[in-house]
Amino acid sequence: MEYTALYRRFRPMTFDEIVGQNHITTTLKNQVIADRVGHAYLFTGCRGCGKTSSAKVLARAINCLNPKDGEPCNECSVCKAALEGSLTDIVEMDAASNNSVDDIRAIRDEVNFLPTVAKYRVYIIDEVHMLSTGAFNALLKTLEEPPKHVKFILATTEPQKLPATILSRCQRFDFKKIPDNEIAGNLEKICKECKIDYTEGAINLIAELSEGAMRDALSILERCAQDGENKIDEDKIKELVGIPKIEYIYGIVQKIIEYDEEGALKVTKEVIDEGKDLNNLLWEMVKYLRDILLYLSTKELSNIYSEQDLKKIEELSTKTNNERLLKMIYSLSELENDIKWSSQKNIVFQVGILKLCSKETMPLEERIEKLENAVKNGVVVSQGNKQGGMSNSTSGSSKQSTGSKQNVDKGAQNYGAGSAKTVSNKGADFWQNIIETLKEERMPMLYSNLVNARGVLIDDMTLGIEFPNGLNSFGRGVIEKPENMAELKRLASLECKKDMRIKLIDKKEIPKESAENAFDIGIDVNMIDG
Repeated sequence: MEYTALYRRFRPMTFDEIVGQNHITTTLKNQVIADRVGHAYLFTGCRGCGKTSSAKVLARAINCLNPKDGEPCNECSVCKAALEGSLTDIVEMDAASNNSVDDIRAIRDEVNFLPTVAKYRVYIIDEVHMLSTGAFNALLKTLEEPPKHVKFILATTEPQKLPATILSRCQRFDFKKIPDNEIAGNLEKICKECKIDYTEGAINLIAELSEGAMRDALSILERCAQDGENKIDEDKIKELVGIPKIEYIYGIVQKIIEYDEEGALKVTKEVIDEGKDLNNLLWEMVKYLRDILLYLSTKELSNIYSEQDLKKIEELSTKTNNERLLKMIYSLSELENDIKWSSQKNIVFQVGILKLCSKETMPLEERIEKLENAVKNGVVVSQGNKQGGMSNSTSGSSKQSTGSKQNVDKGAQNYGAGSAKTVSNKGADFWQNIIETLKEERMPMLYSNLVNARGVLIDDMTLGIEFPNGLNSFGRGVIEKPENMAELKRLASLECKKDMRIKLIDKKEIPKESAENAFDIGIDVNMIDG
């Protein structure tokens, strides 16, 4: 018997079997029931999320001889012929390899002929964004006013590449990434049917690796179950996919957080010696740092971690802060770019890790915090070689620190008190609604930089975001990204039910001169004996 890949064997046969797209399948079923099916559809979304499967089901449903509740029966002669691929009235075309004007002209000539068996002639054009400009032009008129017996279903992962004239002629349905829990539930059913032994952790790991694509999840499952044992666990998946063990990821991240250059290099050498792919390693490190960041911000974590792993993440979260985690994520993303174009990938990778471990990259706030702790523990703060003198006494140091703090406080600029009205006056949960929405949208960088801010209404058209503890340059850079400002403006406008502007208000803006003075303090420290 010929072997069939899992993603083909378990392709959805009805709308109800399509996972994670209820917002679309419900609408399509209702259209079939009411006999109000459109003449042209556009299905968009990431790979493996059910676009082509939905197109096939819809094509059968509108031609089925015995439809039930908007679903195809898959038993009548038309459905069986469609499933076998012998029904000439349902035409599937891959625009990636059939993208010329002649290919579309052939369709344009065919549409004038009545269906041979079915009620409708259905054209499913996959990867439609690959059509040439001439092919799109040839499709336009037919797509706008096709014969009554013709339906078009276009599918693409990149709708932005389609001309506006095509988009305006289609009913558009946006398929979303399938949630991990729904992918895991479907994988468990398939494992039971195929008699594959599995652990819950393995299923959750596959779901996370698939990134919302059911087809990718089934491909990973199939690869892991073909070693003859018919059993999968986390270690087997990581081995086959090329993911370093969690111990390595934890080890590297821990050493970076602790500024331990030697320790970080030792762990990275072990990973490289095992032949692990550096892109996979970087990807896993970024995910791990993201999870630490989410834990710091929300105390919530993915269910792929064991109890022991959760304790390690909790421990690491006490040794760092949001700002440094964000910087590390950005640096690793840049490192991934550098590696992509380098012929000496291992060297570039290790240099990048060393750079992250360097104490010179320690944020100013962290240096000041370490300095304050040192002073409390009896460390003498000196001005170092800049003044060419001996270190001051502890009391002198304390006075100097106090003086610097006063200078900083003196330079702080406050937004006019009383000129702004707290957003909570607008509605009890106004600002909290915005913060919660950012959290639900999985925007950890923006969320973590705003979670301690508060909203104020400067006037009827301006929402001020106030930072009582100040706003550093890195945080400002994250918030002022065009896409982040656009999202904040959108959420504020939705809450106020009118178009709003956004203004950032730094309550502790430190003058440049004061900041430099604060930076100089603590470069050199001397311990007091006894």
